[in-house]
Amino acid sequence: MGLSVENSVTESHTRTHKIFLISNYLLLGAASSCIFLTLSLRLFPSLCGFFFILLHVIAIGGAVSGCSVAVSGSNKWYLAHMVTMVLTSIFEGSVSVLIWTRTSDFLGYLKSYVREEDGVLILKLAGGLCVVVFCLEWVVLGLAFVLRYYAFVEGHGVGNGGSLKQRNGKVADFQV
Repeated sequence: MGLSVENSVTESHTRTHKIFLISNYLLLGAASSCIFLTLSLRLFPSLCGFFFILLHVIAIGGAVSGCSVAVSGSNKWYLAHMVTMVLTSIFEGSVSVLIWTRTSDFLGYLKSYVREEDGVLILKLAGGLCVVVFCLEWVVLGLAFVLRYYAFVEGHGVGNGGSLKQRNGKVADFQV
């Protein structure tokens, strides 16, 4: 007659998983756009520019690996994904603050070959994208945690810990 609890829970899980995937795709697009903006500054000779690009490459790798690790996979990979994403988001936030507060100094450290006015504009755009990447990484982290929790509670045996039903099965079998 009405909706069953299991049906509404399944719909909630699929909705959460869809939002998680869309957030990962948006994170992927924002990080790759930031890479292209920084490549337009011609930064390869500088070490700072290399690390700036590497930060976005790690964010892209985290978004790609997060799609499979959050729902399935071992606890080691899930832990590695979460730690990598947290550190990447902290660095993204720090870089965005640095770009927005000290744009000309940051451009000087990058040793760019473009005109300063163009470089400042490109860096401000990249700083805005860094803020977007920062926010999306925290959304993805929260959704990954929720999806992993759903899988654990449902008893899909995620990782090495197994499920609640498997661990408590001996207590249910014991009868006095």
